[in-house]
Amino acid sequence: MMNTPRPHDLLWLSDRDALEDVSEEWVASQWRPQLPVVVRRDVNREGRIPVGVRGMRRDQRAAGWANGTKVKRVVFPESLASRDLLVKSPFVSMPPVQGAIQLALCEWPWVWGITGSVGYALATEVPVLHAQSDLDLIIRCPERVAREALLEWQQVIGHLLCRADTQIETPQGAFALAEWLRDGRVLLKTNNGPQLVSDPWALKG
Repeated sequence: MMNTPRPHDLLWLSDRDALEDVSEEWVASQWRPQLPVVVRRDVNREGRIPVGVRGMRRDQRAAGWANGTKVKRVVFPESLASRDLLVKSPFVSMPPVQGAIQLALCEWPWVWGITGSVGYALATEVPVLHAQSDLDLIIRCPERVAREALLEWQQVIGHLLCRADTQIETPQGAFALAEWLRDGRVLLKTNNGPQLVSDPWALKG
C-alpha cells in the first residue's frame, strides 16, 4: 500500500487468508472478504496491519492482523461524512445519520469523519445500526486546535437527535473530546498503550 492505514480506516482484503491470528470462532462464519475490517491502534509488525473484525452483534468484536500486501480497497472515515453520501444512504431516516447530515451542513475548520457502527453501515449498507445507535465521530487535528473551537463543536453535537462521541486524533494518539473539555487532562490512546496527559499534542503529563 502507498500509505500506512490509520486507526478507524476500513480495509477490504483480497481473500480470507489475508486475515491472520483471529481466534474467535464466530469470525469464520460471519466474516468474508466482501466485508471490511477496521484498523485498530497497535504497533505495525512486519508489514502486518492491526485490525478488528465486526460481527452482527454488538459483543462480537475480534482483534487480528491483516497482510498489508492484500489490501485491495480503503475507505476513510472522512469520506463517509460526505453530505451527498449521507442523504443517499438507505439509513438516512435514522437519527445518527440525520445527526451526521446536520454536522455536514456546517463549515468546520478541520477534517472530520464517521466511525463505529454508523460508519460501518454507511460504507457497507449492512444494517448494524439502529435508531438508538451512537454517532461516533473523529476529528483529525495534526496541529493544536483552540479549546474554544472544539467547545463549539461539542455544543453542536450536544443538540443532535442522537448521542454523539468525538475522538480527537493527534500525531501522538487519540483522546475523548468530552473528557478533555471537562477535566483538562485526558487518557491519550497511543500505539504503545494509554497515557494520562494534559497536552495531547505534546505528549506531556
